[in-house]
Amino acid sequence: MCGILGIVAKSPANQLLYDGLLMLQHRGQDASGIVTAHENTFHMHKGCGMVRDVFRTRNMRTIVGNMGIGHVRYPTAGSASSSAEAQPFYVNSPFGVVLAHNGNLTNAAQLNRELFRADLRHVNTNSDSEVLLNVLAHELQGSTHNYQLDPATIFAAVTGVHQRCQGAYAVVAMIAGYGLLAFRDPYGIRPLVFGSMETDQGTEYLVASESVALDILGFKLIRDVAPGEAIFIDEGGNFYSKQCVNSPTLNPCIFEYVYLARPDSMIDGVSVYETRLNMGESLADKISKDMRHLDIDVVIPIPDSSRPSALQLANHLGVNFREGFVKNRYVGRTFIMPGQQLRRKSVRQKLNAMGVEFRGKNVLLVDDSIVRGTTSREIVQMAREAGANKIYFASAAPPVRHPNVYGIDMPTRQELIATNRSEDDIGREIGADYIIFQSLDALKNDVSKVNPALSNFETSCFDGEYVTGDVTSEYLNRIELQRNSGLKTAQDRFSTQLDLTFATLD
Repeated sequence: MCGILGIVAKSPANQLLYDGLLMLQHRGQDASGIVTAHENTFHMHKGCGMVRDVFRTRNMRTIVGNMGIGHVRYPTAGSASSSAEAQPFYVNSPFGVVLAHNGNLTNAAQLNRELFRADLRHVNTNSDSEVLLNVLAHELQGSTHNYQLDPATIFAAVTGVHQRCQGAYAVVAMIAGYGLLAFRDPYGIRPLVFGSMETDQGTEYLVASESVALDILGFKLIRDVAPGEAIFIDEGGNFYSKQCVNSPTLNPCIFEYVYLARPDSMIDGVSVYETRLNMGESLADKISKDMRHLDIDVVIPIPDSSRPSALQLANHLGVNFREGFVKNRYVGRTFIMPGQQLRRKSVRQKLNAMGVEFRGKNVLLVDDSIVRGTTSREIVQMAREAGANKIYFASAAPPVRHPNVYGIDMPTRQELIATNRSEDDIGREIGADYIIFQSLDALKNDVSKVNPALSNFETSCFDGEYVTGDVTSEYLNRIELQRNSGLKTAQDRFSTQLDLTFATLD
């Protein structure tokens, strides 16, 4: 999960890109970067950290031009927090091309070998985004005649990318001297939208991971980029689009609606907020039908993404809704923090329970999902310490039982609390008196209810079915080995940092 942004404006783009990335900060907190184009020259600044930390006034002054792309990075656990892997990435052959990517290529290793042996291209990092950039650059080179580009040759290059790349990818890229390119994988797994704004100088275009970036910047949402589609906006602001695969199918990641996206976003014609309200109604129906024995005094959400579901659940059950946890908004989202130790420590720093809302009550806690169980276990313990009598726990999503290989940080079975555990087992593991999970059918219906035209979803983390058809058990075993090795390295690095800190204090 990353956030990407691209703009073709009639005035300097740097402030628009900065403000847009702030609206996508929830999609990645590890690194951020902006590249602008001016007079066939790219101007780049990127680094580790959140947007507000990476960019200073002196940096903003150097990224000049009316066209640019931006990225906020979210790392997989154990991956290096390195400025070398901050995006966007750049290549200078056959044209200057910069690219930012949200998703994950499932055949990155194979592509890397092909790039080195056949395409004579070298990849400098372990990032699949750099692999994707080099594939695009190679396809552009093969599609051009006399080193001249037009929309038709650019779209032909994207067709070549789709033929070679597997997995999930939403992409924004700039080609020096030509314009802004954006495209989405043939399954539409990761989101990508675009909009426009009319100015006195002409039409400006913005492409983003979520519509909230368009809203805040004053752009009008036109539509989502379709699966397999590419759009190209030249430097003059002329807009072109083309479907670049023969049989695309729309299968958006359902976890975007559960947790990843902001509630004020629209994804594939669906209001994220409305789907979360529907999730609360479905949970309430399930409790009313099958769990009438639960004597619930109060419904309390786990801030922030579960709040709409919890409120709707309480309203439909006729039970009081209360805010029982106060959130420190200056601590990052624990789900996307690399390393279990750091996540566990962060929960207590991030949330504080108010005893007046828990003491002597039977409490139903509502969260969007349970992935590793680290946060849930700590929260249940906090509720106990605050004096709750009984603690019931409801998840707006089904149990996460399978690795996600399309760009979400949950790729190993050993880390998932639901692996080889029944729902009752999960409840005991997190310390709850009773646990309630949404069914997958109900979750799909909660989304489709908002947009009936949307019927297929990427749901692999719940049911183990991978829509791209190329994810084998051998592949899953291989990424688990790589991840476990990376986790050990990250934990050693974390321990060393602690040792150095304590030594300094001594």
